[in-house]
Amino acid sequence: MRRPNLRSTGRTRPRVAAVGLMAAVLALSACAGSTSGGQSGADTKSITVAFYIAAPPAADLAAFTKQTGIHVHWVDVGYDAIQTKLAAAAEAHAYFADVSDADWSNIGRFASLHFYRSLNKDIPLAQWQKDLPSLGSTTVNGQVLGVPIDNSALVTTINTKDFKRAGITTPPTTLAAYTSDLEKIKSKGILAHPLGIPFAAAEGLSTYWYETTAAFGGRVLDAHLQPQFAAPSSAGYRAMQWMVNAYKNGLVPPQALNLTDGQDITQEMAHGQVASIFSEYTGDIEATYNLPSQSSVVNQVEYIPTPGSSGPGPNLGVPDGFGVPVTAHNPTAAAKFIQWFDSPKNQAKWAGAEGKSGVYAGFAPAPASLSATQILAASGKDPEASFMVKLDKSTQPVFPNGAPSWYPNFSQAVYTNIHQAAAGNETVATAIKNILSTVNQLRGTSGQ
Repeated sequence: MRRPNLRSTGRTRPRVAAVGLMAAVLALSACAGSTSGGQSGADTKSITVAFYIAAPPAADLAAFTKQTGIHVHWVDVGYDAIQTKLAAAAEAHAYFADVSDADWSNIGRFASLHFYRSLNKDIPLAQWQKDLPSLGSTTVNGQVLGVPIDNSALVTTINTKDFKRAGITTPPTTLAAYTSDLEKIKSKGILAHPLGIPFAAAEGLSTYWYETTAAFGGRVLDAHLQPQFAAPSSAGYRAMQWMVNAYKNGLVPPQALNLTDGQDITQEMAHGQVASIFSEYTGDIEATYNLPSQSSVVNQVEYIPTPGSSGPGPNLGVPDGFGVPVTAHNPTAAAKFIQWFDSPKNQAKWAGAEGKSGVYAGFAPAPASLSATQILAASGKDPEASFMVKLDKSTQPVFPNGAPSWYPNFSQAVYTNIHQAAAGNETVATAIKNILSTVNQLRGTSGQ
């Protein structure tokens, strides 16, 4: 899901005193009955949904209530605020909501706090394992603790006009060809710095490394959370070296050292300052590049299969999701709401399959299920939907068994050290060593 400037927040837990955390939870609980739905929170057929975008269209929520008898109270909370409140509720074992945010990066932390119910028996598990490409990203040790509500994935974009001006008529399918094409764009004077990499010390730099590592044929952590990037021959080591070399060799603009991923997209790619971003997000073409009010490259940017070592590589899923806290008042009704929200018909409609009148503001055109994406493609309303169908089939979770409970600390070590390596303050070898030391410390502390 496209969240303006949220991917660059770092997603680390704010340092807030326990009293303040509990006050935040109580405040949310107090306001839960005052939002959309029409009845008080005391109604046994009512649920509270806490998320950080506006509610679905009122007519659709009304149809859900008519169909199920379940009234929905939707509380719109900012992304950073909701993470603070979730942490408070988890540590206090307090009621927060019946449905709440459960995204891929925080799922491990909340799993360690036993905050979310397993949904294995509450959802059509076998069907959704086949139809939801990113379900593994919100699954921990076989237990579905969150259900993706989008298929936000890391993808590669190119400005086709720049590539054609350089005489490149076939999109690259390997990293070697991709690098060569960028160097050709640079050498021909089309763009001085054709590659976008957000080197600011923020979360977007971490996810860029994960996707580049996958393109090189590996993972940063295996299924047992063992680091896989220590050896110079490893995919993670080579991926970091490739990124840092791209900056030092001038493929990446000098100012990228202080740009977050959101800025890389809206300031650089959207205004023709770079010709490609190797790792960004599904939905950005329709949400940014094809909007004349935000972009000077309308209808020039396309997704391409992410170049890999010997051919197209995988795409890592970074979805948002809905979870049901163990303290939920109406978990059965909550599970029904999640199934309704993720129904292919709704997801396709909200992404634009029925035209602009059915679009859900804030919902990116990256439906959670393959079925919904196929409906969107068949509608002809989204020119990128056919690519998204292929993307669904290549999407993999960043971590095989869900993000570790210590993910925020791991990510901080990743983006801090890659930034330092690009800035010339340490070598790639030192950056790798520092991240490895952090992982070993975190694994020892958590017992993982």
